[in-house]
Amino acid sequence: MKRDGQGDQLKTNGYSRRAFLRKLAFGGGQTSALSEKTLVCVFLRGGADTLNMFIPCADDDYYKMRPNIAIKAPSKGGADSAIKLDDIYALHPKMAPLLPLYKEGRLGVVQGVGTDNPYGSHFAAQDQIEHGEACGHNLGGGWLGRHLASRGDDKQTPLSAVAIGTALPESMRGAPAASVLTNIDEVKLQSPGGDTLRAARALAALYKTEVALLAKPGKTTLDLLARVEKMQSSPYKVSNTAEYPADSFGQGLKEIARMIKGKVGLEVAALDLGGWDTHFFQGGADGLQAGNIDVLARGLAAFDTDLGTACDTVTTLVITEFGRRNYENSSMGTDHGRGFAVMAIGDRINGGRVHGTLPSLKHGQEYDLLGPSGLQINYDYRSVLAEILLRSMDNHRLDLVFPGFDTAEIGLVKRSVV
Repeated sequence: MKRDGQGDQLKTNGYSRRAFLRKLAFGGGQTSALSEKTLVCVFLRGGADTLNMFIPCADDDYYKMRPNIAIKAPSKGGADSAIKLDDIYALHPKMAPLLPLYKEGRLGVVQGVGTDNPYGSHFAAQDQIEHGEACGHNLGGGWLGRHLASRGDDKQTPLSAVAIGTALPESMRGAPAASVLTNIDEVKLQSPGGDTLRAARALAALYKTEVALLAKPGKTTLDLLARVEKMQSSPYKVSNTAEYPADSFGQGLKEIARMIKGKVGLEVAALDLGGWDTHFFQGGADGLQAGNIDVLARGLAAFDTDLGTACDTVTTLVITEFGRRNYENSSMGTDHGRGFAVMAIGDRINGGRVHGTLPSLKHGQEYDLLGPSGLQINYDYRSVLAEILLRSMDNHRLDLVFPGFDTAEIGLVKRSVV
């Protein structure tokens, strides 16, 4: 679904190169200092079964309702057993790379998050979350787009918002500037010699203006181009012996780390990880979902390690469109449900705990439009997004991002950083 209110977008294979050049030339105003905070949004498309990621191992109903796909309790021992977090929860064994972040208090979880969408459609649920809306409402643009727009066009650069992939996500619609790329090497401005002076002359010729007119409004963006060119001039070297998986998710996170450390003003980045619609043969400690969890955990762990000292400026959000049903189906999988768990990583995150009480698993036997549903929803998903924007990204205009929504206190993000 396409919405109005789209900002300039760049897809460097030719989709909108002219918009990018215009932004470089005129900057949409006098650009201020580049952003020093970054929000990385990971979307698990397909409806992730977070009940098998953050496992309520103290609840006997979990094992009764999932006789074939439940993860063994930590007390059972062995590599296929869950990893204990507290007296209620444990991690899927493939989540082990993220355990140190949890113990450090930098990884936090919110249980029982969801939307008011009752229909169980992947498209509708994803669309709603990316637009930051109530079901049946159209605010125009995406929640990340409105976040960036609320900060003012003068604070944006062509690389303020970057989606890793081949298409602009709905969450970034309406941003003053948004780029779509698979790696920073795609950002090219053809100019003999590759220096910023010649680039400025090329831009001046393109728009039939004078170089002097570019000096004030375009200085920051031309400096940005110089930083990008410097990054491209030598192979990227990861820090702290980080080992990114070779898959597209791991390599996408590597590019985001590269841009953050390259100080190109990246404020929001979006990256998808699909394949979570596990109706058939979902598996438990091994199998289809375990493979996805492995990709997710190893990628996020490498990303955090690679950031090094830069990690204090980065918050990573992991969200999905809906959870799965509490009980396994006859195909040893799980069908579409309701509530799910959200995960966040960063120095501003109140981590080392699972926020919110676990709803009764037996709630899933009640009927609604979906049939027997999943976890009861304790928190509207917008409360999670709003708390992250307010306390991690210092956005105090949430009325512009989520108009008419009264957010609930969760405690996922610290009120202040000492």
